[in-house]
Order: sequence, then C-alpha cells, then structure tokens
Amino acid sequence: MSVVMAISRALSLLERTLVVVLLATMVLLAFLQVILRNFFSAGILWAEPFLRHLVLWIGFLGASLATQQEKHINIDILTRFAPPRVVNIIHIVTNLFAGIICATLANAGWTFLLSEKESGGVLFTVGSTGLPEWWFQIVIPVGFGLMSFRFLIRTIEHIVESFHPTSHATVSTNVPTPDR
Repeated sequence: MSVVMAISRALSLLERTLVVVLLATMVLLAFLQVILRNFFSAGILWAEPFLRHLVLWIGFLGASLATQQEKHINIDILTRFAPPRVVNIIHIVTNLFAGIICATLANAGWTFLLSEKESGGVLFTVGSTGLPEWWFQIVIPVGFGLMSFRFLIRTIEHIVESFHPTSHATVSTNVPTPDR
C-alpha cells in the first residue's frame, strides 16, 4: 500500500505543478491577446482554441486533485447522522461506485480520443505545422483514469479504516504536509 501512496503523492505533485504552469500560461496568453488586440489591432490566431483546451486540462487535473484530497462534490446528509462504522461503509460504497463510473468514463474518453485521432482534425496551425486536436484531448481519458485511481485508493483506505480505526491517519493520501 505504501507504494501506491508514493505513486499518488508523486502524481499529486505532478498535477499541482501542471496546474500552476497551465494557469500561468493561460493568464499570460490571455493578457498578451488583450494587449495585442487593443493596442496593435492584431492577435494570435491559435490562442483562443488553445486557451479553451487549457481550461479542459486544468478542470480535469483539478478534479483529480480534489478527488485525492476528498474535496470533490458530495452529498453528506447520511454521513452526518450515521455512526462511524456506517459512515465508513457509506464511503466504501460511494467511492467504489464513483471509481467504477470514472473508469467507465475513462474508457469512453479513450474511445473518443481514438476516433478524434482517426479523424485527423487539426486544432490549430503554427507556421506550417498542424497540431492534432487529439493531443489536447488526451486529458479526458487520463483525467478520468486518475480520478478512478484516486477513488480506488479511497475505497481501500476506508476498508482498512473499517478494520483498523487508528490506521487512517497514517494511510491518508491528502496533500503531504512539511512534517511528513
């Protein structure tokens, strides 16, 4: 289990780094577009579709990070009033279900990606080089796959918590703190 947690922490670091880089790129490119349009009556032709796809990337990476930290959207009315043992069972069932749904969506995303690759669509052209649209859409199956992985880890954590109530604090995959 510690190998899986190390992989999760490494993925988290990579995701957080990518989110920061992509967000900075978005802000700088959008700012450059505003300056070019307002002061020079020009612009970068490929900036708009590129920015739209960066939003997609940030959304999926952010969703994966939220899943890792259990900060995703959930309905917790049952867990507020249930005893701790039942809460663990609820978490096991809901995380397992969400993981299966995300795995199914990852598979559908993969099918979509293959059809996009086969269609040969070009998102934009830089110079004489056309960048395929599927390069930017690869985040769909990868993002859902990461979320499925994270839900599976959470399911295992809650199963372990059911049998060893004190072990949850040492197994948690929340973002590492400096004291770890």
